[in-house]
Amino acid sequence: MRRHRLGRVTVTVTTFPRTGAHRGGPTGRDDDEELCHLSLLTAGGGRVQGAGRDGAEEFGPGDIHLTTSSDPADGQFFGFADGAAGQRPAEGVGLDVPVALLQVPPHRMRDLTGRRLSGREGTGALLTALLVGLDRQAAALQPAEACRLGNVVVDLVSTWLSGLLDAEADVSQEDRQRALVESSKEFIRQNLHDPGLTPPVVAAAHHISVSHLHSLFARHSEGETVAAFIRARRMDKARRELADPALRTLPIYRIAARCGIPRAPEFTRAFKAAHGLSPREYRSRELARAAAPQG
Repeated sequence: MRRHRLGRVTVTVTTFPRTGAHRGGPTGRDDDEELCHLSLLTAGGGRVQGAGRDGAEEFGPGDIHLTTSSDPADGQFFGFADGAAGQRPAEGVGLDVPVALLQVPPHRMRDLTGRRLSGREGTGALLTALLVGLDRQAAALQPAEACRLGNVVVDLVSTWLSGLLDAEADVSQEDRQRALVESSKEFIRQNLHDPGLTPPVVAAAHHISVSHLHSLFARHSEGETVAAFIRARRMDKARRELADPALRTLPIYRIAARCGIPRAPEFTRAFKAAHGLSPREYRSRELARAAAPQG
């Protein structure tokens, strides 16, 4: 652990194989200054629950978790496997800023605490680069420079938080839900080859509960369930590949595997239920049509 003081701002850099963190909430002492705590994960992974939110948020490199010293929270952070190098440690940068210094109303900050925020684009990326750079150059900073840089950090955090709140105010709840459904559908399309693609996997990839995913689909996908959407997209993919003359020599069992259904009997049943013919019958018919003279 390395800690750097920049006036009233504190930057803490940590490296660890695995750790847990628990904060019980406010201490009740009148002289305790409320702090905004920002955690940037630069390597490894983590899971944090708190700030009055249901479920735990998953974090990876470039993700930022925001909370205040009055919020209870529980977190688990862990390293990652790196091939021949073995287990690599997790790494992160923590930033403590007095809430009173930020140009963001405390009641509005509650909309952002406890969530997974991105430090990979826009002002968040600038903040990430500054925090990482401060650790690398801390030894070369004069005390007066450190204080002035602390003010820069406060201004940048305020700008970042205000930008996030303004952007969210411009997007309705309905639009956010539709965007989440479309993102889930695109994730499904990109992972049809995976036999383990299930509603819980889709929900976990989007950091929401399975029940919430089902409710979003029920509202914004014309009543189609998540499982039905996965099944229909797999059968569409199978239909296209079986009818493709360029894939005529590819065995049907290989096409089944590419569609995420490696067991031939299961694939045959599902395809016939969707298209009325067995995969072999459908392929023969469509390839014959493709080979027939036109006109």
